[in-house]
Amino acid sequence: MSVETGGSLQSLRRTNQERVLGLLLRRGAMHRAEIARQIDVSRATVSTIVNEMIERGVLVQVEVSAADRVDGRVREQVAISRTVGVAAGLDFTLDRVAVHLSDLEHRELISESVGVAADASADDRITAAAALLDGALAAHRLVREDLVGLGVGVPGRITTATGAVGPSLPGQPWAGLNVRTLFEERFGQPVLVDNNTRLEAMAEYLWGAGRRAPTMLYVTLTSGIGAALIVDGTLFRGALGGAGELGHVSVDYSGPACPCGNRGCLIQKAAAPAILDQLRPLLGERATIGDAVAAARSGDRASAGVLADAARVVGQALANVCNLLDPGRIVVGGPIATAGDIVLDAIRQGIERHAMATVAASTEIVRAEFEESTQAGARGGAALVLQEAPHLASVLRRLAR
Repeated sequence: MSVETGGSLQSLRRTNQERVLGLLLRRGAMHRAEIARQIDVSRATVSTIVNEMIERGVLVQVEVSAADRVDGRVREQVAISRTVGVAAGLDFTLDRVAVHLSDLEHRELISESVGVAADASADDRITAAAALLDGALAAHRLVREDLVGLGVGVPGRITTATGAVGPSLPGQPWAGLNVRTLFEERFGQPVLVDNNTRLEAMAEYLWGAGRRAPTMLYVTLTSGIGAALIVDGTLFRGALGGAGELGHVSVDYSGPACPCGNRGCLIQKAAAPAILDQLRPLLGERATIGDAVAAARSGDRASAGVLADAARVVGQALANVCNLLDPGRIVVGGPIATAGDIVLDAIRQGIERHAMATVAASTEIVRAEFEESTQAGARGGAALVLQEAPHLASVLRRLAR
């Protein structure tokens, strides 16, 4: 009987250790009292766990700012030690790969990116990423064994259960490949894989404009239009990983056919190619969306009008999302969003016109803080590791040493 009791107590202690570590991985440095509240155990239990892990070098006490002091008293926070490891993110776009390293207290260590050829194979891209990651680690006297997890972002629809990229992107380097398996074999570390948009959303949730919002919808406006929903820190991916295809919501059922098989999709009205089709006679055949935004911000009424018209259609589509999900905060990113209030105000107008009044009034529309999409995706890869903690077992193994 005593053996069973001892085993039960040991199991409970390990469970509580996991809960404390998991919370600190997701939230960063916290006060002991807040840890106790969040995992619903006594402060004495938390203090025992924290003190033991401080002695083992897994946790450290950290300084608090004046704003975190109560009645002038210092309330020490605890965080996971850098010696336990770091979280890494890699993000791939058409012609770049980016890396981001974060310690387990959620502090940025390094963010870098390099160019790759637009027609580079998946293997060539992985080779470039490996060199970039190893260089970032070496800059902080770290090696791959110090990684507690790697979050990888690629374009396309990701099958959540397997980490494979769907065949919906013919000609793309990742189409049909199991990206999770490729990276785990190459790097020898736990890997999470998701699409670029979801990783950008995670970066905004953990460190940017969506910081700690209970429910947040991220929308990116670029050559495509994607979305990602985060509820209580968890990404909503859908049954097979296909959630977030906002660009293929129909806004004109009698509109032109879209390659997806639908008609009158949002991307045909509001994505970068549709905007540039209208503005190239004015801005020139080689005009980019950056040129359109710059012209609008400098006072060109035609450019501002086309951007605003497109954004109002985005707002119309988002009104339906707001009625259905009531996200509370919508963070808008991507190069089109760099037009600022020209775009954000028009999105608000679209939502206010088409959403239920109470829902529209309670929905906050804000601009993303991380505008450089590749770096945002790499940040989000590290954020995904911290939030979803597939590496918690490795942290506990180090704890047991």
